[in-house]
Amino acid sequence: MGRIKVDLHEVYNNSRGIESALEDAFRRAVEKRIPEIEIIPGKGSGQLRKKVERFLQQPHIKPLYHRIENDSKNFGRLFVFFRF
Repeated sequence: MGRIKVDLHEVYNNSRGIESALEDAFRRAVEKRIPEIEIIPGKGSGQLRKKVERFLQQPHIKPLYHRIENDSKNFGRLFVFFRF
């Protein structure tokens, strides 16, 4: 099956770009029944990761996924898992 990878380094200073990239990844995962999204907000100051976490808690997004895991070796990325 695979996974969708979303590297947010390219749009880190564009709030609409961040949201658009995440929405697109979620839409593709649901449409194609891809069980995992890897999101890379990076290590930086943590502001981008906070934006990602707020996105994941939105009422229309939260029911779409099953769980979130932090990468134990790299705190600059996280995984979102779906149950289809």
